[in-house]
Amino acid sequence: MFQTLLIANRGEIACRVIRTARKLGIRTVAVYSDADADAQHVRLADEAHRIGGPAPGDSYLRGDAIIEVAKRTGAQAIHPGYGFLSENADFADAVAAAGIAFVGPSGTSMRKMGSKAGAKELMHAAGVPVVPGYTGADQSPELLQREADAIGYPLMIKAAHGGGGKGMRIVRASGEFAAALESCQREAKNAFGRDRVLLERYVEKPRHIEIQVFADAHGHTLHLNERECSAQRRYQKVVEESPSPFLNTDLREAMGAAAVQAARAIDYVNAGTVEFIVGQDGGFYFMEINTRLQVEHPVTELVTGLDLVELQLRVAAGQALPFAQHEVRQHGHAIELRLYAEDPAAGFLPGSGKLERLRLPAPSAHVRLDGGVVEGDTVTIFYDPMIAKLIVWDETRPRALARLREALAECDIRGPKSNVAFLEALVRHPSVVEGTIDTGYLDRALGEVLTPATPPPAPLLALAAAAVLMREEQSTRERAAAGTDPTSPWAIADGWRLGHGGARRLVLEAAGVRHVLSARGHGGDYAIGLEGEASTIRVDGLRLGDDGRASARIDGIAVLARAHVDAGSVLLHDGTQRWLIERLGAFAFAGKAGSGGDGTLKAPMPGRVVLAKVKPGDTVAEGQECAVMEAMKMELSLKAPRAGTVKEVRAAAGDFVEADAVLVVLE
Repeated sequence: MFQTLLIANRGEIACRVIRTARKLGIRTVAVYSDADADAQHVRLADEAHRIGGPAPGDSYLRGDAIIEVAKRTGAQAIHPGYGFLSENADFADAVAAAGIAFVGPSGTSMRKMGSKAGAKELMHAAGVPVVPGYTGADQSPELLQREADAIGYPLMIKAAHGGGGKGMRIVRASGEFAAALESCQREAKNAFGRDRVLLERYVEKPRHIEIQVFADAHGHTLHLNERECSAQRRYQKVVEESPSPFLNTDLREAMGAAAVQAARAIDYVNAGTVEFIVGQDGGFYFMEINTRLQVEHPVTELVTGLDLVELQLRVAAGQALPFAQHEVRQHGHAIELRLYAEDPAAGFLPGSGKLERLRLPAPSAHVRLDGGVVEGDTVTIFYDPMIAKLIVWDETRPRALARLREALAECDIRGPKSNVAFLEALVRHPSVVEGTIDTGYLDRALGEVLTPATPPPAPLLALAAAAVLMREEQSTRERAAAGTDPTSPWAIADGWRLGHGGARRLVLEAAGVRHVLSARGHGGDYAIGLEGEASTIRVDGLRLGDDGRASARIDGIAVLARAHVDAGSVLLHDGTQRWLIERLGAFAFAGKAGSGGDGTLKAPMPGRVVLAKVKPGDTVAEGQECAVMEAMKMELSLKAPRAGTVKEVRAAAGDFVEADAVLVVLE
């Protein structure tokens, strides 16, 4: 086994690899960019070396710099993680040429899969089912249009190189093809450096089911069963689980055999994932092989009891797989969600900034957390905004879903906005609960999941107000205890002292609505009145537990909820829904800010301008695309806020702009 391992990646996956390496007694070397100087993977590794600036092209994509660090530190192997150089055949070859083991397949195997077009042709020749389409080298728009018309619609345009949902478009009519092709090629060029595409028939309402394969250098190739990844938004996986609720035993065996056949066809060694599209009739078609470890590998680990990173390292060190196909077990059910810094209400716009609070459920036999940040860290604009992966396991799927809902309720993320509330709604949606979701469902029916935020009902608002008051009293007593006269009645916030007049005024804001309340009482017993309402709500026997749970009698009815309280806010959760309730000044202005309507188009976040599609003097309609930005590995379409005439264009293609920078001004 290796003595020293270099990890050519960052964030969550780098931390994940370090954990297994430490378990095996392997010394770890991390690399980092300027943006990651204080990152967790840097702190966890035995040593870490700077390799360049914050942009991936200046750091994590610099294979030469990474190999130089490996040589300098005596690393015998390099683990590429996923993303960055993990599927770069030239990098794999360069690592091998330097006399260092690459923890993954050979460059030769990668090249066979590096082109989706070539991979499809190869799989077809090997007898693996493929979707009808066009994979030719002739990329002229005229020929591609004719081939598309011949294949028929709906049709998928896919970038021939790369992955991660980039460079993919669904076309439903011949007249839409040319514009979709141009957009797809541009995105592919920006993301992967090559704009070749392939065309294939689009399977309506497909499932996305992938098979984890493993092969060693001793001729053993096997699979570790499947993961279902059908819950997707814009081709990005949202929920992953194993086993699939769709497969039966016969279909599972057939897909597993096809995946092994696909791996053998390219002389594959190490971990890989064979992805299939599965129709509603059970017909399955090869999509691609990801020649690396997948983000969702933990669900396979939890149902098989295997450490896939350990297997990767052992295979890379020349060892044989320690088990046969019939010994692979599948016990219980595991589900994974990705917690992202993003704003679902703003089109899932990626976020960035300091994690002011990051409270996640405690790891246990049923809950696993794979993360690369801790509270106080910054989610940077330069990389994927994933905060952590939340994975749960239980004996059955319904019990695993219950575990997942419980774990999500314990999440409290402040700073950049997060997708936690969206995920909570999603895992309660019938399409997920019943296991019927297909890859296009969320894009078709996002409004069913992404419902507008509503204020909490009055009893829960009263509970939040009481929790704020109780915490204030506790803080006052703590300050008094630390003072010169802790027994002074003037140091106790019990509702009688001067300035309170027996009643206190509270202004709380939830879901964009401000509530003015009056409160009487202390010590856990309160009468809460809402401005404009004649009656009051009684909150009696309030207790705030160390576990973040609040219990009380509200108008005589016992209530239990989660209430994470601090000086300025309450995160309230009733077991189904969450509300972030903020405390404002007692006489805060109750009006709402206007939308502005200043006729400017601003950058929603830092990024690079890809296209400026208007010029001064142009007339634009409301909602017309005026510019395209690239930020956090995404293309963002920026549209006119109203109809008008363009007065100024302040950014050109290639310019890097900060958040809220004005790009276009209308007269």
